Amino acid sequence: MTPVDSADADERLQDVLREGISAEDLPAVFPLLRGRSLLRAFSALFHGSEAQVLLRLLILRTLGARAHAPEWTPAEIRDQLAFVEPVKLETVVQRLKDHELLTWDSETQRYRISPLGRKALAAVATLLEFERDDEDGLGYLTAQLAAGQAVGRLSADELSHLLSRLSELKDDFDRAVLSGSEHRIRHAATRLDSVWDWVEKGTEVVRRIADSADLDPATHRLAQAVGRAQSALLRQAGIFQRELNKIDQHRVHLGRTGLSSSDLVAWLRSLSADALAQHADDAAHLPLQPPFLQDQIALDVAEFELLERERAAAENTTIPDAESTPTTADLPMDEDDLAPLLAWHGELAALTQPLELSDALRGEDYALSAYRLSLLGLLGDPESSALQGPTADLARLPLALEIEPRLIDPGLAAIALVSAGRLHPPRPHSPRDTPDA
Repeated sequence: MTPVDSADADERLQDVLREGISAEDLPAVFPLLRGRSLLRAFSALFHGSEAQVLLRLLILRTLGARAHAPEWTPAEIRDQLAFVEPVKLETVVQRLKDHELLTWDSETQRYRISPLGRKALAAVATLLEFERDDEDGLGYLTAQLAAGQAVGRLSADELSHLLSRLSELKDDFDRAVLSGSEHRIRHAATRLDSVWDWVEKGTEVVRRIADSADLDPATHRLAQAVGRAQSALLRQAGIFQRELNKIDQHRVHLGRTGLSSSDLVAWLRSLSADALAQHADDAAHLPLQPPFLQDQIALDVAEFELLERERAAAENTTIPDAESTPTTADLPMDEDDLAPLLAWHGELAALTQPLELSDALRGEDYALSAYRLSLLGLLGDPESSALQGPTADLARLPLALEIEPRLIDPGLAAIALVSAGRLHPPRPHSPRDTPDA
C-alpha cells in the first residue's frame, strides 16, 4: 500500500465541493491542507476495523517506548512482538513504513520512529492519559492551552475549544437547576466537583494569557471571554447549594422513620426494571374502591357547580354607557372674597403721610398680615400695573416702599419680628417744583 498522491487527494476533495469552488479558496480548508501529512498518518493508523486500529497502535507504541535504543532490527521487532501473528505483524510494519510513521535506514538495516510518528504517538498518549479521569474533556483542553502558553505558541483554536466546552457545561448545569430535580442537581454538582481543579488551573493560565502584551485584539477578547466563562462556572457551586437547600425545605419525611421522599426516590432509582415491576404487582385493584374520594372536596366542587357558577352567570357585569365630559361653565366655582383687598386698597389710597410698615401690616390675624405683605411687592410693578382687577389697581397706587435692613417688634401677637420700613405717598407739588416759564 502506497501513500496517496497529493493531486489525487485534491481531486477527491474537489469532487465533494460545489461546481466553481476551489478547495484552496476556502479559509477553513487551508489548515487541513497544510497538515495533510499528519492527517494522512492518522488515517493510516485509524482506518479499518477496531482490531486493526488497536494492532497498529500497539505496534507503534511498542516501538516508540524503548527510549535507550530507539532503533529496531526486524528480528528485534519479531522477538518483542512474538505474540502477534507474523504475517499480520509484517503487514502492519510495512503499512507504517509506507505512510512514513516508520523510517528504514538502509545503512544500519534498522527501523526508527519518524518525527511524524512521534507526533502521532504523543497526541495519542496525551488523549489516553486524560481519558481516565477527564470525562468532560476539560482537563485535556486546559492542558493543551497551558502547554501552548508555556512555549509561546498560543492558538486561538485552543481558546475557542475551551470556551465552547465551558459554555456547554454551564448550559448543562443551568438546565439541571431549572429542572428542579434533586437527582439532576446532585449529578451536576458531582460533575462540577470533578472539573473544579481544572477550572481553577485554567483560570490561572487564562489570567497569564490575558496579561500578555503580545496577543492580538481578537485573541485577547477570546481569552477574556474564557475567563468570564470560568468565573461563571466557579459560581455554580453556590447556585447548586442554594437549590438543594430549597429542595430540602420541601422534603417530605415519612413518619418517624427518619426517611424522606428523597431517600425513597434514590432507592427506587437503584432498582432494576424487573424489581420495580415486582413491587408494582397488586399495587392497584380494579374496580377502584370509593374510599379514595374526599367528601369535603367533593362538597366544595358541588357547591361551586350548583351555586357559584350560576351566581356568576347571573351577575350583571356590563359596563355603563359613556357620558360626555361636562364643560367648564357647568362646574361649580367659588367667588373669591376680595373685601380685605378692597378695604386695604382704600386705606392705602388715602395716605397723605408716611405709614410705618408695621402699621400697614396690622390685621386681625397672621394670615391677613402675611397676605398684605405679599401684596406690597406689587407696588410699582409695571407688569402687574398693566393688568385688570383689584390687584392691578393696588399695583398702580403712587406709593413707594422703603425697607431698612433691620428687624423690629411690631407689637402684634401673631408676628414676632418684621422688617423696619414705611410707605411713602407722593409729595404734593409746590411752586418750586414748577419750572420757569
